[in-house]
Amino acid sequence: MATITLKVNRQAHTLECGSTTLLVEALREHLRLTGTHVGCDTSQCGACTVHVNGKSVKSCTMLAVEADGAEITTIEGMAEGGELHPMQAAFKEHHGLQCGFCTPGMIMSATDLCRRNADPSEHEVRHWLEGNLCRCTGYENIVKAVRAAAEQGVTA
Repeated sequence: MATITLKVNRQAHTLECGSTTLLVEALREHLRLTGTHVGCDTSQCGACTVHVNGKSVKSCTMLAVEADGAEITTIEGMAEGGELHPMQAAFKEHHGLQCGFCTPGMIMSATDLCRRNADPSEHEVRHWLEGNLCRCTGYENIVKAVRAAAEQGVTA
C-alpha cells in the first residue's frame, strides 16, 4: 500500500491505496466523488476526465500514485458557492446533455479547451472532444454549449 496526498476540489486528502489503483478508483471509491464516471475502462470514452494540475486527463489511464502531490478538480469541484461553473451553466442552457453520463467528462474537457483556446471554432471544439463519446446526442448542442461558454470568456 502507498500513502498519497492529493488536493481534490480545493481540499487536501491523504489516501492509502495499492500501487495499481487507478485515479478514477481513488476518486470514486476512496473519496466518494462519483461524478467522475467509468464508461469503458479503455480510455476511449472520456467519461472519467478530470483536471490534474489544470489539464484534462482521463483518470482511468493514470495511477493514483502518479497523482501524488497533484491538484485535481472533478466535476463536483467546478461549481463554487452554489453557483454552476459557466461551462456547466452553458451545457444546461443549451441542452448539451441528455442522459448525462458523458456530461462530466465533456465539461471537464471543454473547460480545458477554453483555457487553452479562448475562441475555439466549431471544428476545433469537435476535434478536441473526439476523445469524449456521447451515445445520446448528435453533439450539436454540446458544441453550441462549449462555444457559448467560450464567448462568455470561460478560461478556468
